[in-house]
Amino acid sequence: MRVDVLTLFPEMMDGVFHSSILGKAQEKGIVSLNAVNFREYSSSKHGTVDDTPYGGGGGMVLKPEPIFSAVEDLLSQTSAAPRVILMCPQGETFTQQKAEELAAEEHLIFICGHYEGYDERIREHLVTDELSIGDYVLTGGELPAMVAIDSVVRLLPGVLGNETSAVTDSFSTGMLEYPHYTRPAEFRGWKVPDILLSGHHANIELWRREQALKRTLERRPDLLEQVELTDQDRKMIKRLRQEQQENGD
Repeated sequence: MRVDVLTLFPEMMDGVFHSSILGKAQEKGIVSLNAVNFREYSSSKHGTVDDTPYGGGGGMVLKPEPIFSAVEDLLSQTSAAPRVILMCPQGETFTQQKAEELAAEEHLIFICGHYEGYDERIREHLVTDELSIGDYVLTGGELPAMVAIDSVVRLLPGVLGNETSAVTDSFSTGMLEYPHYTRPAEFRGWKVPDILLSGHHANIELWRREQALKRTLERRPDLLEQVELTDQDRKMIKRLRQEQQENGD
């Protein structure tokens, strides 16, 4: 996969792109991560990329020309049809399902804005997707883009050491993940659940499923409305809800 990020602050990407999982993914040749300063595509001798909004109002608006020119230059370097993704508060909320969708692509281009916003023609005639990572405002699109890129790249085959990790993560199954434990079996008087020490894999899987249902029911019950549940799941949920009522939760 190739990922290009259009930004006015490419130095923000350095640490993230060359550390941890993303750095290793590049070393393995699984992904190419590139930060592109779209100020270099400005036709102004001063490198101007923004201007005052028509109709008045506060703030500055990113001009269409530098961003169009930068994207078109990137398009000329590859035969793959990229997804051009605008990071903005008005975009679709980024989810694990969206990450899985984007992980199937060969080329992604992220556009990171600053100032008051983008010229609407960028939105209408250049991008294929608009994404937001939540209902709050940041100073620019770089941090949201890095969040999305990290989420997508870790799903690519060969990136994670354990290929099942991404499959069982919270939200990948539609629910929150079950609790994890490791050595020692007892720490400060707190013991690992006996079932995990039993070696009975079928019972362990059943326990993990129940714990995932319980944690989701307690913390994100809205997710259960979208999950494909088995009859056994429904029986577990019914029992867990009864326990909640008995405990006054």
